[in-house]
Amino acid sequence: MIETARLKLREYTADDFDALYEILSDAETMAHYPKPFDEAQVRQWIQRNLALYAAYGFGLRAVVLKETGEMIGDCGITIQKIDGEMLPEIGYHIHKKYWRKGFGSEAARAVRDWAFAHTKYDCLYAYMKYTNLASYATAIAIGMKKVKEYPDEKNTVSFVCAITRREWEARTDHL
Repeated sequence: MIETARLKLREYTADDFDALYEILSDAETMAHYPKPFDEAQVRQWIQRNLALYAAYGFGLRAVVLKETGEMIGDCGITIQKIDGEMLPEIGYHIHKKYWRKGFGSEAARAVRDWAFAHTKYDCLYAYMKYTNLASYATAIAIGMKKVKEYPDEKNTVSFVCAITRREWEARTDHL
């Protein structure tokens, strides 16, 4: 488990379906995806991450408020195809009723720190559809910088942000 001042990031369980479905099936939350997820896609999302934990020791994790125990999103490391390369990516989704409260950047910062402390990756990435300004702002907030943009069949244009291990080591906002 990864903890911050306000959050716990833990592995998914099958019991997370209802809370995750509320997030991933929401049209506003998923505006930068091809479409909101249906029930089967949410179940696959959970199963995919359970498989990632077993295979790699990481994946997206449930983001839970310490104060109430409510699951408000997910955040973690996955390996994503970014402009043709398989790269470690920090991904995040936060329930829209918790937007603009710093939870996304708090969770992503904790995952960034965990990844550099527990993996050998020398660089971590975040990529997003060019219109996803909130996701871009979260990447910048955790010390990433835009390193490229590229044409993408899924996103039209994707922005790629990154932070190197050396840049992370120079920062003072570690956990």
